[in-house]
Amino acid sequence: MLELMAPDELSPADAAKPAPAPSLPHSSDATPIIVPPCGVPTANGSESPVASCETSEVAHRPMPAPPATLGQAPEMPARAAELLRPTPPSDSATMQVLAPVPPPARPPAPVVDRRELRWPLILFALTCASTYSVGAVWSDPFAFAGPPGSILLALITNVRCGIAYMAAVMSILLAHEMGHFLQAVRYGVPAGLPIFLPLPITPLGTLGAVIRLRGLQANRKELFDIGLTGPLAGLVLALPMAWIGIRSAEVVPYDADGFSFGSPLLFKLLVGWLRPEVASASLLVHHANPLLMASWVGMLVTGLNMLPIGQLDGGHVTYALLGKQAHWLARLMILAVCVFIIYERQYGWSLMLALVVFFGIHHPPTANDRVELGRWRTVLGWVSLAIPIFCLTPFPVMAS
Repeated sequence: MLELMAPDELSPADAAKPAPAPSLPHSSDATPIIVPPCGVPTANGSESPVASCETSEVAHRPMPAPPATLGQAPEMPARAAELLRPTPPSDSATMQVLAPVPPPARPPAPVVDRRELRWPLILFALTCASTYSVGAVWSDPFAFAGPPGSILLALITNVRCGIAYMAAVMSILLAHEMGHFLQAVRYGVPAGLPIFLPLPITPLGTLGAVIRLRGLQANRKELFDIGLTGPLAGLVLALPMAWIGIRSAEVVPYDADGFSFGSPLLFKLLVGWLRPEVASASLLVHHANPLLMASWVGMLVTGLNMLPIGQLDGGHVTYALLGKQAHWLARLMILAVCVFIIYERQYGWSLMLALVVFFGIHHPPTANDRVELGRWRTVLGWVSLAIPIFCLTPFPVMAS
């Protein structure tokens, strides 16, 4: 910027300079000549001899003073005023510094099309029916041993147990999946609606639910939040249900030909604290206690999802914590599961293992793996990896 300083504002160095020569009388053919600041090339390619960049001198050839009326300042010719107007330095004398262009903002998540609502709603309704049937039928110990109409009769008569189990299980699963979905909407990551998986032939009534992210548009921190919010939201409902269910559950004895549900470590700790008179937590976990049974299913689903493998929620968390080093952890986990299935002859886990391997045990890269997680996310992530230890039982169904 060209700055003109007043005489009383001159620095001591400028005051020591010799005074400029007085201007000569004006002549009629005078044209002002602008001496460029220091370091600015002149027309012949040499730099200006002016030593100071703070002022610039304008030399005038002799030019006659224009006629002026009394009490009016003399007018400057238009050509002279145009030439005296400060002009920016030429491109050759300056260097243009471009500011970094910020990355384009991610577009907001699109509104869900009505056509995309069909199958999620149909599967949601089928899963509700599936869990209701399981809760109503399995709460009657004589439904499978009675005449052919016993199952239909149990569906009609055990309405309370069926609705209670259905509402509790579906609320836990819905909270889990909506935790993923709402975080995806928060960060503008396109995601599909939750897809529930009905399975009425098992005592659970469902295989859980899945949600699909459309493209890897989430960075490291966003993926961490999306992956971990689901399990935590499910546990927010499962833990109070387990507390209330254990305190109000009735002991359900089973005969030698039946089976029982294995209890996770968290259930054993809660039963030992709240119901010390009960010999085993497995005596309480039954469809006749629908609230406790639903919390057992919710913890089983949460524990499975938090395994540090591939596209599971635990795989998202470990990739956000370790990056590509999480692939080694996933391989060790797959190897440990295979050894456990063979050694303990728990071949019921084979289907789950096949699904996990089919979808891939290695987590793909995020949109930006260099985004920092921060201290509290890192601590929360490592603590969350202990969820399978407390919520997952390796023997979900045991022969009594």
